[in-house]
Amino acid sequence: MKLVFVFLAVVLTLTSVAESAPNSAQVTRLPGFDDGTIPSKHYAGYVNLNEKSGKNLFYYFVESEGNPAKDPLVLWLNGGPGCSSFDGFVYEHGPFNFEASNVAGGLPKLHLNPYSWSKVSSVIYLDSPAGVGLSYSNNTSDYITGDLKTASDTHTFLLKWFQLYPEFLSNPFFIAGESYAGVYVPTLASEVAKGIDADVKPKINLKGYMVGNGVTDTVFDGNALVPFAHGMGLISDDIFQEVNSACQGIYWNPVNESCESKLSKVDKVLDDLNIYDILEPCYHSQSALNIVTEKNRLPSSFRQLGETERPLPVRKRMFGRSWPLRAPVKAGRIPTWPELGLGTGEVPCTNDEIATAWLNNEAVRSAIHAQPQNVAGSWDLCTGRISFYHDAGSMINYHRNLTTKGYRALVFSGDHDMCVPFTGSQAWTRSMGYQVIDEWRPWYFNEQVAGYTQGYANDLTFLTVKGAGHTVPEYKPQEALAFYSRWLAGSRV
Repeated sequence: MKLVFVFLAVVLTLTSVAESAPNSAQVTRLPGFDDGTIPSKHYAGYVNLNEKSGKNLFYYFVESEGNPAKDPLVLWLNGGPGCSSFDGFVYEHGPFNFEASNVAGGLPKLHLNPYSWSKVSSVIYLDSPAGVGLSYSNNTSDYITGDLKTASDTHTFLLKWFQLYPEFLSNPFFIAGESYAGVYVPTLASEVAKGIDADVKPKINLKGYMVGNGVTDTVFDGNALVPFAHGMGLISDDIFQEVNSACQGIYWNPVNESCESKLSKVDKVLDDLNIYDILEPCYHSQSALNIVTEKNRLPSSFRQLGETERPLPVRKRMFGRSWPLRAPVKAGRIPTWPELGLGTGEVPCTNDEIATAWLNNEAVRSAIHAQPQNVAGSWDLCTGRISFYHDAGSMINYHRNLTTKGYRALVFSGDHDMCVPFTGSQAWTRSMGYQVIDEWRPWYFNEQVAGYTQGYANDLTFLTVKGAGHTVPEYKPQEALAFYSRWLAGSRV
């Protein structure tokens, strides 16, 4: 199907490297943004992967506000599987902060984000695979996919994207993402690396990749929760000793009924916490929401540890970043988030009204060159229309192959995330067996400890962010921009 783009003309004074970029894809106006000039050029649209089936992947490209001719180019992927990368754009490190409308049904207001990752890099936000976000296909069989097919399709997207934007081929290229993108990122990086080795054109200048609170390995991820809960003081010494004895340290796959019983006891103790950030409230009712809004349930010193520095609070609840407690990703079909909605269609502690209102507005879709809802469907943060299979196995071998080939890797964790706890990421990076070349130490932002890091041979770095939840840049935007910019530049974090 031929795409029809509608353009709204606004004269903007912009500085950009892009002379070859398709003018038809430039975003010249964004409904809700009235704060002056967009600080760099933005492009958006579709890359068709299959003319016959009409498989189209949607991207939103933000040029660097610095020097786009030389600054790194980063592909950003959110996880799920099935979650849109507009999650990162709207709620985490995109160029705007979104303020909810004070009129029912009104559009959110957009303000410039001082901690956008576009301050130091160009960023491509990609909805992948087809069926996610604004990406779609005319043949619903394309919505049956998995790790390996998604990596292959995204590699094809990149090759076609660079044909549209050849001026960025010489820029250092990195792949980044979080949560289930802990699978997306290394599998895609592997495909890109194979293409480079096979001299596939255009040649992508891949330098490395980063993963935040990322799914990696069934055993390491599955065994991470209990030590995390104990270390955070969420379960007692007695409960920890009971479950550890009954399960023999294996928590992801109960070895007997006693183990299952003790694990259920752990689940019950943790049940009312916010899985994405144990410091944040979990909204069970409107009354709880009202109490929390008044900020009188937590001591200020404790509350502020996990509090975002964003000038405009975007959301108090999060949707669809991972799965229930003690449910590590295993081989086979992964239920979509609507399927895990406990019969309500929602996940506890969750809501994403701002992004949904903005991206389902037809004026917004027209401005960003996205197809209307009658073609691409409604935008959901995490879709239920795909059928996704985990078929790539453990990511540890992917990481080993990539790092031994010379690709840099940063594995970072918000240290208060209970969804993919830092204890698992710390354990698997250590299990690689690489020599420690930068021993465990604090890293700093504004002369304060912002987290801890350990560096290994083969340019593998593990890093925690103090007080951050599952989506690190959402909770700690200043600190996230700090480690992101330092690591991209090859500096000491």
